[in-house]
Amino acid sequence: MRLTGLLALGICLIGCSAPDAETPETLVTSGYDQDAMEQAIGKAQNSVSTFVAELENPTGSDHAVKAPIEDDGETEHFWLTNLDLKDGVFTGIINNEPGIVSNVKIGQSWTIKQEEISDWMFMKDGMMHGNYTLRPLLETMPAEQADQLRAILVDP
Repeated sequence: MRLTGLLALGICLIGCSAPDAETPETLVTSGYDQDAMEQAIGKAQNSVSTFVAELENPTGSDHAVKAPIEDDGETEHFWLTNLDLKDGVFTGIINNEPGIVSNVKIGQSWTIKQEEISDWMFMKDGMMHGNYTLRPLLETMPAEQADQLRAILVDP
């Protein structure tokens, strides 16, 4: 499965408003355990050195980080792909459509400091490493979809 498909399945975008007909289907604003999500973000931030080491000497592919982007008091989390890392700053391309904020668009370049990311992920040997913010969402997904994702998660 390509990264885009995995991100569409496993994307976690957190915001305060409910989705409507204009909202991307990947936008998740409720239904998950908020404490578990905060713990997942903490785990990703605390283990980012693992991701940085992988990115500097890649053994996998489809490297991405999740960037919380704020606009008008709302926050939405976006996967950045095609990453570069220089002096502790990731530069990448926004890989999903906005559903809450309006100050970014898919395909746009974005930079974020290493300590500000909300998640990271990469694929290696068909397994997904990182993507900790996916885990709280598994309980909200249809069982078949959640099982498919659990099967490729390292440490599900």
